Amino acid sequence: MNRRWHRPTLFAWFLLLAGLAAFLGLSRWQWLRGQEKERLLASYAAAQSGGLRQYAALPAQLDSEEYPHIAVQGEYRAGRGYWLDQQVRQGQVGRHAIALFAPRGDSKLMLVDQGWIAAMPGQPAPVWPALPAGEVELHGIYAPPPGGGLRIGGDALPRQNGWPKLTLFLDLPAITADLGSAVAPRLLRLDADPASGYAREWTPAVMPPEKHRGYALQWFSFAVAALVIFIVLHWRKSDKGII
Repeated sequence: MNRRWHRPTLFAWFLLLAGLAAFLGLSRWQWLRGQEKERLLASYAAAQSGGLRQYAALPAQLDSEEYPHIAVQGEYRAGRGYWLDQQVRQGQVGRHAIALFAPRGDSKLMLVDQGWIAAMPGQPAPVWPALPAGEVELHGIYAPPPGGGLRIGGDALPRQNGWPKLTLFLDLPAITADLGSAVAPRLLRLDADPASGYAREWTPAVMPPEKHRGYALQWFSFAVAALVIFIVLHWRKSDKGII
């Protein structure tokens, strides 16, 4: 039996166009986000093998996708530091040791990530890393602190008296209040050192570009499906009424 085109109502056109705009817009956004993550990961990888820049010469504001490989001179602040708890690496739970460092000529303290070490819940805490005394030069990636998840229970730092303190996230304002001293807006992720006993394999904690591209394809497929459904509903057998 012959089929013919049944003219869609204005409401049907509105639903189609709104759906296409939403699906294609989300697809494009996810695709662009994937490209941003590719640039970010490439910048991070390049920084680790790039030349050293002096911390004192860095601009006050760095681009969010800029991860400079820096050298900084100063002294560790003994007797202070933080365990960043519940950090998973290769399927194993552990902690990052976050030490405090006073850069030469800077009033702000710097958080220095010594690396990751296994620490299962219920087991004794790992030994805090031995930090050199006196002035030293540190090398590493100067990166934003890792983001935190759902923060239940508020700020636990004021309730702890001993050092190093335990935290589930690095909240710079909370750490500033806890120390009574300003801290730098980023932390230093130290270069790898097998002798340290801490794992230092740094990559940004972001969604992989491949996943963004997968979501982009998914939203695009929704747009195609909406268009196909619209055509099927209005290209019908001629002996049937319009829906």
